[in-house]
Amino acid sequence: MEFKLKKTVGELVLANPGLLPVFEELGIDYCCGGNVPLDEACRNANVSVEQVGRMFEERSAFAQSRERDWSSEPMFGLIAYIVNHHHYFTRREMVRLDELLHKVCTAHGEKHSELLRIRDLFRSLSDELLLHMAREEQVLFPYITDLEKRLTRHEPVLAPAFGTVLNPVRMMMQEHDSAGATLKLIRKLAADYSVPADACMSWFALYQGMQEFEQDLHRHIHLENNLLFPRAAKLEERAELTAATA
Repeated sequence: MEFKLKKTVGELVLANPGLLPVFEELGIDYCCGGNVPLDEACRNANVSVEQVGRMFEERSAFAQSRERDWSSEPMFGLIAYIVNHHHYFTRREMVRLDELLHKVCTAHGEKHSELLRIRDLFRSLSDELLLHMAREEQVLFPYITDLEKRLTRHEPVLAPAFGTVLNPVRMMMQEHDSAGATLKLIRKLAADYSVPADACMSWFALYQGMQEFEQDLHRHIHLENNLLFPRAAKLEERAELTAATA
């Protein structure tokens, strides 16, 4: 993507919010240095304008790839996608957004107490999601992958320690509901992510990032609740029927 080099970094961010994580990753100051033209900001950060454009396009392509239809593809591929894209994105953004929350709360928390509540809720949510994703990656997902592999190869299926896949699935879905409720409360406290008149660019970046975080988590939960988990339950039923008729 080509950018007008003499447009300021602040103007470009307002027109293309997807540039926010790109600028942060490359160390381009869009907050206090928001009035600097892009070409000058790139020189100050020792990066090229072409690199900015390339990273922006890659992130845009990543967003489009999330619309892939996984309904008829092997579950191990869907699981790999969830881990490599959604879990990766969630972990990365939780760190980035926590840093932004600290920055914005330090600057504006005394006057805007809702920011302190948002910070506490987001940190609690982050702790829960880290544990949630670890359970999926270490227990549930390996079982589903092994189940699919064994049925494909017509091998005996091993009984899981948790009895049936429905048990961890039920727990994961309850935790999904809890995460969704927390995000709704954060959105309410943030007034649907509308920044006040005295907000700085970091505040704008925070709310933009939290909206993207919420949207990605919604897609993430959809793939698990509505696609992966029901398919895993049906596969386990098939395994039980196969064992009963063997």
